[in-house]
Amino acid sequence: MSKFYVTTPIYYVNDKPHIGHAYTTLLADVLARYHRLYDEPTWFLTGTDEHGQKVAQAAAKAGIPPQEQADRTVVRFQDLWRKIEITNDDFIRTTEPRHVAVVQKLLQELFDKGEIYRAEYDGWYDVTSETFVTEKDLEERGGPEANPSVTRIQEANYFFKMGAYQDWLVRYIEEHPEFIQPDFRRNETLGFLRKPLNDLCISRPKSRLSWGIELPFDREFVTYVWFDALVNYISAVGCRSDEERFRAWWPADLHLIGKDILVTHTVYWPTMLQAMGIPLPRTIFAHGWWLSGEAKMSKSVGNVVDPMDLLDRYGVDPFRYFLMAEMTLGQDASFSEEAFIRRYNAELANDLGNLLNRITSMLKRGCGGKIPDGVAEPAVGAPERELWDDAQAAILDVNRLVRSFGLDKALARVFAVIRAINRYVESRKPWEQAKADDKGPLAVTLVTAGECLRVCAGLLYPVMPAKMDALRAALGLAGGAPDYLRLQEWGGLKPGTETRAGPGLFPRIEAPKAPSEIPPLPPEVAEPPEAEAGLVTYDEFSRLDLRTATIMDAE
Repeated sequence: MSKFYVTTPIYYVNDKPHIGHAYTTLLADVLARYHRLYDEPTWFLTGTDEHGQKVAQAAAKAGIPPQEQADRTVVRFQDLWRKIEITNDDFIRTTEPRHVAVVQKLLQELFDKGEIYRAEYDGWYDVTSETFVTEKDLEERGGPEANPSVTRIQEANYFFKMGAYQDWLVRYIEEHPEFIQPDFRRNETLGFLRKPLNDLCISRPKSRLSWGIELPFDREFVTYVWFDALVNYISAVGCRSDEERFRAWWPADLHLIGKDILVTHTVYWPTMLQAMGIPLPRTIFAHGWWLSGEAKMSKSVGNVVDPMDLLDRYGVDPFRYFLMAEMTLGQDASFSEEAFIRRYNAELANDLGNLLNRITSMLKRGCGGKIPDGVAEPAVGAPERELWDDAQAAILDVNRLVRSFGLDKALARVFAVIRAINRYVESRKPWEQAKADDKGPLAVTLVTAGECLRVCAGLLYPVMPAKMDALRAALGLAGGAPDYLRLQEWGGLKPGTETRAGPGLFPRIEAPKAPSEIPPLPPEVAEPPEAEAGLVTYDEFSRLDLRTATIMDAE
């Protein structure tokens, strides 16, 4: 790709961020970091939606002006993004003058072209979702009695001729299968478009809602939230203000959204862009929800996970890794602290942390803590070559999987290599090679394992940048994002470089257990074969995760 422009939805400033906000933004960050790793010009946009009835209601409840409500709440998002190391290139607020000016320009253009008209509305309105409801939809939802948030209103408003674009949009979606992903979300949108598409109300009278962008052609009305919020994707990159910059970044390569805003992004947004004469984004990807058990997280139910709590307890990078590895993009995923601890201990502490520890410990014991000299790229047919080729194949596999939104599979592929390195070390027994006078076999084992681990650390860097910096430093490598091309070359570990054996990269998380739940250790674990080297074997170490961890400090 020549460039990569990725966006998140912009988030309402009526409350603090939750794990759903964190996940979408983190997902965009990880994808942006991968594309930067591939040396592609990348632009990552996120921000906040600061107009509309929900923000006005939150401000009224707090007894403050809406702008102050926005100013207070936006900080919570910005602070969280800094804490979880989000590398957004821009953060747009819809109350900013740069955005307001673009919205008003585009509205005036559409009004002048006859794409927006004024009409009287007499019907049902849902206050909670800020949407108009047809008689048929209300009947399907159980009628007015079952929907206390729906009220009857009669008022003048301005409408966008969205219905005129229905046939065009169906053809476009059918001819561009990459436009809406995953495929079943595309089918949902096409199903929605089988019914007649109504025109879209794009205003609210100031007498009912004053907190919004004023219509440039009628000062008695403000812009409805979607005709304001969706425009952020183009206002932030120079639409109608810096056309050269706009051409450089638009169309967006990826809009990441939650599945609950599918219709607004795959029906409202493309018809708006078509009317404006602006190309459509390449892909809109709707991910699933984080569930608590089988239920969607909800403030009213009280099962929302606060990301700040998790970060404080377990750290940033494990949090980043869990969210990326646990959810298959497009599907729902269940969050629990037990699942987090289980994955952390099995993959981060056991597989990855233990591998780094055993390599650096053996380097210290057998090679004076330095990368040994004289280890050439392994010959064809050698076990070392098989392991190195597997690591190299993973580079291509991860690239392919990241571009096809298989991020959880990409991480699983990297950890398959990490487990293969562990098995290789287990088979080579460096703790025994260290006893021999000839240190050549030990050097081959440790450099091979270290080179393959270096590749894995590079592939994991977009997900866990701080921890991979620490891993690379332990191997004597410089910090910061690795050179992608160097990952594809043998010899990244320079002979004579000092390495560091230190505290565990991922200290094990101890889940409290009652004494009766802890089975006794078998004799072979109590006396590990690597005891002389101060290490626990990989197979025994993995089994310990299923029981207890009383000898973990031995590593």
